[in-house]
Amino acid sequence: MATPQQWPAWLAVGLFSLLALLPFRVLWALGQALGRLGWLVLPGRRAVARTNLALCQPQLDDRARSRLLREHFGWLGVAAVCQGLSWHAGRRRLARIVRIANREHIDACLGAGRPVIVLVPHFVGLELGGTAFTALVHPGMYMYQRIRNPVFDAQVRQGRTRFGSVPVERSDDLRGLIRRIRGGVPFFYLPDQDPGRRRGIFVPFCGVAAATVPTLGRLARLSGAAVIPTFARFLPRGEGLELCFDPPLANFPSGDEAADTERMNRVIEARLAAMPAQYFWVHRRFKTRPAGAPPIYPVSRRRARRRRARADADSLGT
Repeated sequence: MATPQQWPAWLAVGLFSLLALLPFRVLWALGQALGRLGWLVLPGRRAVARTNLALCQPQLDDRARSRLLREHFGWLGVAAVCQGLSWHAGRRRLARIVRIANREHIDACLGAGRPVIVLVPHFVGLELGGTAFTALVHPGMYMYQRIRNPVFDAQVRQGRTRFGSVPVERSDDLRGLIRRIRGGVPFFYLPDQDPGRRRGIFVPFCGVAAATVPTLGRLARLSGAAVIPTFARFLPRGEGLELCFDPPLANFPSGDEAADTERMNRVIEARLAAMPAQYFWVHRRFKTRPAGAPPIYPVSRRRARRRRARADADSLGT
C-alpha cells in the first residue's frame, strides 16, 4: 500500500501515464513549454549546463551558447513529457513515432550471430530510443542503477523490461554479463556519466580531462562483440524520434585501455557536433577532477547546506 510519502511520486507516475495518451506533436509542444519553464526555475542546472557548454563549445560566442542552452532545455522538456510513452506505448505506436536509421548495421551482426555491444551516449532521447530498441529491434539487456524512490524505481524497471529486456545490476557478476553477450543478447552500454575517481580514468572529452569508465574495450575483448555506436535524436516540430545505428567500430578494441576509452569519447564528440542541443548538458560531467585541478562547478545550495550541517555537527562533537 502506498504511504503518504509516496503519494507525490504516484501522482507524477499517473500524470506521465495520462500524457502518453496525447498525440506526439502535442507532447512535443507541451515539452517545449515545460523546458522553457525549467530554464527559468532551475538555476542550478542552468548553471551546470552553461559551464559545460563553455568548456565543450568554446567556438561559440555567449549569444550562441545562450541560444543553445535554451534550445537544450526545450528538448529536456520533450524528453520529460515522453516518459509515459516509454512506460506504456505499444509496438505499433512506437513504430509510428520512432524512425530507425541504418538498421542494417546491427541486423548484419545479429544475423551473423556476432555478439553486439550497443554504445548509447546520453542524448536526451535515450529513454524513448531505448524502449524502441527493445520493442522493434531486440529485447537486449542494459545496466540498471536503482532509483532511490521505490515508486519511480518500480515504474522505470517495468517500463524498460516490458518487451523482454534484461536488467543487469552494477554489482552483478561480470562473467554472467559476458556469457549473455556471447550468447547473442545485445548489451546497452551507457558510457558518459562521471563515475568518480575510483571507477574512472581521465581521458579527454571535448578537450577537457574527464573521468570516464574504461570498461568498453575490456567488454568487447572478452566477449568478441562488435561495438555499434547508437544515437537517439528527437526530430524537429514533433515529427518523432530517430534511432540511428553507426557502422561497428573498426579495429576495436586495440588492447590499450586508455586509447580505447579516448576513442569512445571521440565517437561521442563527433555526434555531439551534429546535434549539440540534445546532449545531456545538465549533468556534472567534469565533477571529478584530476589531482590538483580546481573544481569546475559552483557548490550547489543543497551541497552547501550539507557541508554546513556536517561542520556544525563536528563543532558540537568537539
